[in-house]
Amino acid sequence: MGLQMRHAMVAVPAPTSSSWLGLPYWLVGAVLILALFGAFQVYYWVGRRLGERLYESRVGVKLGRARIAKIEQVVERWGALAVYGCFWVPVLRHTLPWVAGALRVSYPWYVVASALGCLTWAPMWWFGLTALVWGWLELAARSPVTAGAVAVLGVAVVAALVVRRRRRRRAAEDEALVS
Repeated sequence: MGLQMRHAMVAVPAPTSSSWLGLPYWLVGAVLILALFGAFQVYYWVGRRLGERLYESRVGVKLGRARIAKIEQVVERWGALAVYGCFWVPVLRHTLPWVAGALRVSYPWYVVASALGCLTWAPMWWFGLTALVWGWLELAARSPVTAGAVAVLGVAVVAALVVRRRRRRRAAEDEALVS
């Protein structure tokens, strides 16, 4: 194997190995789950501390008042269940916990929802991403041209989705201006 493949093996755990960087694979997963859970608690308490100042904060300005208002509606409607659901929606994953804190969602329910989210989302992401990376590396070892084509196709799909989303957003904004 070339130097590049050896470097990739250090960065990504082998699917047949029971350890990564000398740590048991289950322990690495547990540490990641705990780290994510800790981050969600920090998000909640920062949002709770900021309260209404969330709108004027750097994050609030970047998100925009309208987006935060939409997230508030989701939290007000679904409560702690929205916290669990936000794990599965990329943009909400890092914004909804702040808003939940600012809206003072019941902290015990928030802890339960965020713990369940961490316990279900993190292992899926950890094992799924690992399988995806190892599958691509296996493909690259057998056929670098095919692996390159798959990578280009993946980038093209992501780019198409981003362009489609931006066009929809612009169309909605134009429609709102016309109305």
